Amino acid sequence: MKKLLLIASTVALGAGLANAYVLFKGDGSDEPGFVAPQQGGPPPPPPAHIASAETYVPYPGPPAAPMARSEKKNPPNPPVLFCKLKSPQGPLDWAARPNDLNNLLKSMKGMLNVNFSMEARDLAEIDTNPEKNPILYRTGHFHFQHTEAERKRLRDYLLNGGMIIYDAGMGSLPFYNSAKEELAAIFPEVPTQRLSADHPIFHSYYDVDQVQYRAGVRKAGYKNNDPWLEGVTIDCRTVAVVSRFGMGVGWDAVNDEAIQGYSVESAQKLGINLVSYATAQRAWAKSLAHAMALTDASATTAGKVALVQVIYDGEWKTRHKGLTILLHQFNQKTEIPVKFNLAERKLSDQRIFDSPVLYMTGHENFQLSATEVANLRRYLQNGGLLFAEACCGRKAFDVAFHREMAKVLPETALTALPATAPLFAMPNKIASVGITPALMAQMGNRSMIEPKVECADIKGHHSIIYSPYGLAGGWEMSQSPYGYSYDEAGSMALGENILLYAVTQ
Repeated sequence: MKKLLLIASTVALGAGLANAYVLFKGDGSDEPGFVAPQQGGPPPPPPAHIASAETYVPYPGPPAAPMARSEKKNPPNPPVLFCKLKSPQGPLDWAARPNDLNNLLKSMKGMLNVNFSMEARDLAEIDTNPEKNPILYRTGHFHFQHTEAERKRLRDYLLNGGMIIYDAGMGSLPFYNSAKEELAAIFPEVPTQRLSADHPIFHSYYDVDQVQYRAGVRKAGYKNNDPWLEGVTIDCRTVAVVSRFGMGVGWDAVNDEAIQGYSVESAQKLGINLVSYATAQRAWAKSLAHAMALTDASATTAGKVALVQVIYDGEWKTRHKGLTILLHQFNQKTEIPVKFNLAERKLSDQRIFDSPVLYMTGHENFQLSATEVANLRRYLQNGGLLFAEACCGRKAFDVAFHREMAKVLPETALTALPATAPLFAMPNKIASVGITPALMAQMGNRSMIEPKVECADIKGHHSIIYSPYGLAGGWEMSQSPYGYSYDEAGSMALGENILLYAVTQ
């Protein structure tokens, strides 16, 4: 191992190990974009006195109790926050910088006065209850692959409220590619998508939609200043994050501009934000009234008319039960003898013309193909209705939706409905609606607002009905703590009114 470390440390940044040493066959060391690991020092001993309990960042933990006697006591162990995943290939594969998490936790203690610890475990030792190992962290430089049993374990853990962070060591491309491949295998039904600047991860404690990169990132060809994080989001909660460039070298306070990574300050802020986000979302997931299972209960709403959810290239399904609940409540509320069932279609699928209503939602930026734009235009001109919402009130989706609808109906703009519009009268009279705490803070602490709905009309009828604030979380009665949304009652009332308009116009 000493010989391996010596060889690895002498390889130039960005060069492969093909002619020096191969960690294992197919490790990616001979591929473009591979960055050789540089071994850091041993981890420091634990601090002499730490006492705390897990809490929400940024709130500090309780003060340590005063000692009754003068002799030194054995302090209680701080709660575990991070679990660093080991690799069967040895420490060079998973712990080239053994101090990364320790130093992040040390920075958190100094900056936020919160105390946590970390452990290193094999994936087989991970408890699927996130309370036992709240955040998993896997870093490295080489290709890696989980077993099928490990993938199932990770899936269960993440759906139970956990979070995993994959950090490409010093920006090594083979590791980054493997992380994305593994997430595609763990969640084949959910895309790994670039997180936009308005994602709560970038604002959960610090505002870090802009960051400082080292010169090595620029040399690699990336010129922007936005953080490059990608994620898998399920039911409005990002459960897995992949960092294209190294955060760990920033946590370890390595001052080397040639490294493909974040500056020390930017890496620390990103790390603290990830902890803050994961902690709040884990508490929310724990309190949900429904199981966080990736199932669609549409079979329970057997009917004659299909409501089609639009599939597009991106995160097109943000909630898995909301529509089913809305349709059930609509049929109970109105007693109209029209029942919906659910289908999922691409806009290029001609079967969308068999449905009177399309539903579209999302969090992130997206773009429709020319075929999708043309098909949707024809659908709307033939009398169809598109019902859309920006899930959690996310700005990235809002901007993309307005841009894409301008392509679909270039001469018909989306405009806000007045409060007196018939849409707000039946079956529910809606003059004002409640909103979530996050939206309240944005609205000057107002708890009620007039409903904001935008429409595009063709021949005197609404062809597009769009809510820039979230609805589906309210239908499921489980609003995200970061959601800019209507509350449960307001979401349900607006959803029912929109469906009634769709079946009676």
